[in-house]
Amino acid sequence: MPSTNTSPASSGPIAGAPSDAAGGPAALTARTPQVPADRLVAEMVPPPRFDSVRFDNYIPDPAQPSQTDAVKVLSEFATRIDGGATASGGGRRRWFRRAEQPAGPSGPRGVYLDGGYGVGKTHLLASLWHATPAAPEQKAFGTFVELTNLVGALGFQQTVQTLRGHRLLCIDEFELDDPGDTVLVSSLLGKLVEAGVALAATSNTLPGKLGEGRFAAADFLREIQGLSAHFRTLRIDGEDYRHRGLPQAPAPFSDDQVTKAAYGTPGASLDDFPSLLEHLSRVHPSRYGAMCDGIEAVCLTGVRPVPDQSTALRLVVLADRLYDREVPVLASGVPFGDLFSEEMLRGGYRKKYFRAISRLTALARDAQRVIES
Repeated sequence: MPSTNTSPASSGPIAGAPSDAAGGPAALTARTPQVPADRLVAEMVPPPRFDSVRFDNYIPDPAQPSQTDAVKVLSEFATRIDGGATASGGGRRRWFRRAEQPAGPSGPRGVYLDGGYGVGKTHLLASLWHATPAAPEQKAFGTFVELTNLVGALGFQQTVQTLRGHRLLCIDEFELDDPGDTVLVSSLLGKLVEAGVALAATSNTLPGKLGEGRFAAADFLREIQGLSAHFRTLRIDGEDYRHRGLPQAPAPFSDDQVTKAAYGTPGASLDDFPSLLEHLSRVHPSRYGAMCDGIEAVCLTGVRPVPDQSTALRLVVLADRLYDREVPVLASGVPFGDLFSEEMLRGGYRKKYFRAISRLTALARDAQRVIES
């Protein structure tokens, strides 16, 4: 089973300045940040790219009514989340106001946005977080990877205690990559639902199909069905908005062009792509966001197809963190569409790889301004 980390997390300080070496660009390969557990909790908010998103600035595709329907359902869902009153006699905080509470404890306790990459699921999830009438510290937003990393940092019981007082937990990019994740997340969400926490998630996979093609999911059918029971599924159809009506991404640049741009761009990083892939194996994925602190543009030379699935999955996480932070990516070598082999693009992680290609392509388009400045 592929893993996103093949060795213990490295230690070291986070570079305090955009440039890690006087007179030259930063190097991601020189960064092995420490990320305290309290930072993981504090950063469970929508990332910078989604600071200003709201339901009213989501632009549905007129040809896809499911997108408009999702806005309506989620808007109503946000208004039903209780303001924190406790149920009489039980001391447990209610999720819905009394008149709207589901009839039984086994009814769906959340919404699950299922759809292809680039249909705006994260925009809608972040909009739900913003629209929910609660203080920021009473709402949590993070990717599935960040949630499992939080459990690793705090331990299961402390994670439950930390999140059980929240009114809403939003989980982006919900996927089950291995049996351990399946049991862990099933238990965690069950505890949080019992405590009255509302759930919302996005994924490229229907709840009942989680884990399919990645491990012996049939052996964990009870856990998967238990997860599925927590959610009402909303299917969102459509094309990838990141490339809708836009020109193709620029062709890769030369090594010299990338290097010159890195030295001429304040806050840029410059790395050899194979060396960066090797470095990612020594830094836990939960620290990839911190590794990008202060970086204004990522410049990569010698981009080539990734050699194996474990490396590919780590690259997916880095691509997500760069996209969240709106960091343009300027590269030489092969186009991003050629990063993953045909076998990978047909396998159980194909949707992750297509999402990474989509996001890196968007960031490559953003990098045009770097090369032109």
